[in-house]
Amino acid sequence: MRRFCSLLLLAPLTALAAEPATKAATTPLAGSDVGGQLVQLMLGLLLVVGLIFALAWLLRRVQQIGPRSNQAIKLVASQALGPRDRLLLVQVGGEQILLGLSAGRITPLHVLKEPVHLPDGEPATPEFAQRLMELLGKDQKDKS
Repeated sequence: MRRFCSLLLLAPLTALAAEPATKAATTPLAGSDVGGQLVQLMLGLLLVVGLIFALAWLLRRVQQIGPRSNQAIKLVASQALGPRDRLLLVQVGGEQILLGLSAGRITPLHVLKEPVHLPDGEPATPEFAQRLMELLGKDQKDKS
């Protein structure tokens, strides 16, 4: 792949080097093969853009391979207090910590002696997602 890319990029340079210097000096630019150069430029551009998309796809795939369930820190619950302030309940190992989150600052508020147990099947979701699900649920009920 690397060799192919270098050949595509170096092909115009080798074509120019193969022409005699006297012919290049006497031939006007109008006689050069502009269409071929344009096609080569477009193919090179498409190759680079395709390579960028392929690497982005590969990067996303590699990041998803790692173990997600064995994380040491888990967000148990979140509560918005204002537009920029939140309370977070975080599980670190067997210990739960209540954190205050404000603009540019995270403050540990309390370490819980007994962990809070949420009912199963009810994971902590952001307020926007909860509100959206409520609205979608109401729309589905109205249509029925």
